[in-house]
Amino acid sequence: MWCVLACVALIGQAALAWGEALPMASRASLLPQAAPLIVRPDTAMIRHSGPSLFAGRSETGLFAPPDPEELDALRSYPAKDRVARLRTLIAQAEAGSKGYDAVQYGATIKPPADPTQLTIRQIYDWIDATPGQPHAIGRYQFIPPTLRRLVRQAGLNPRQRFTPDVQDQLADILLADAGLQPFLAGEMDRVAFMNNLAKIWAGLPNDTGKSHYHGYAGNKATMTWAHFDAQMVRIFAQ
Repeated sequence: MWCVLACVALIGQAALAWGEALPMASRASLLPQAAPLIVRPDTAMIRHSGPSLFAGRSETGLFAPPDPEELDALRSYPAKDRVARLRTLIAQAEAGSKGYDAVQYGATIKPPADPTQLTIRQIYDWIDATPGQPHAIGRYQFIPPTLRRLVRQAGLNPRQRFTPDVQDQLADILLADAGLQPFLAGEMDRVAFMNNLAKIWAGLPNDTGKSHYHGYAGNKATMTWAHFDAQMVRIFAQ
């Protein structure tokens, strides 16, 4: 019995650690408005386009970090266009129509300007000055611990602006974390890679059809597995 209770306690602690994720369902009615429904010809299977919130929640990430040589190789992928399309698919699940300037809609105190107009240091200052609210930001809905880790890992100066290029660079580290290179090399199958992506971005479903973090702090997948899989096949067709 004590083992069961200990496991429950650990799950509870993990849920609290994801406090930057979506507000609890019981608080959803307190939000100013619901996420808008947007349907496009190639995104008809997406359930909604409001930010689902990035799920990475630790200083170290969910996977072993790629080594520096792997990160260098990442920037010169022969499949660069496919990687860009993959980022767009992730952004559909995470950021909605705001894209690079997305801010979690549950943040009652917004940044002083659009995220792409702020420096990384200004974003840190906003986070520090507004405790107790969600802070997921940008096209890939980075939460504070993950943002700080990725900035350090990328060797970026916090005085740099949080531009689309910077956001893509940080997202590419996460794609490497998830196994993009072995996937492109045929050493990891598509479902395994998709499940890894779902462990990083809560808006993506895993092969159960649900978010890897379904039910934790209100997280849920914002697109169906069928849509996710079909788009991955389309993007990475040989």
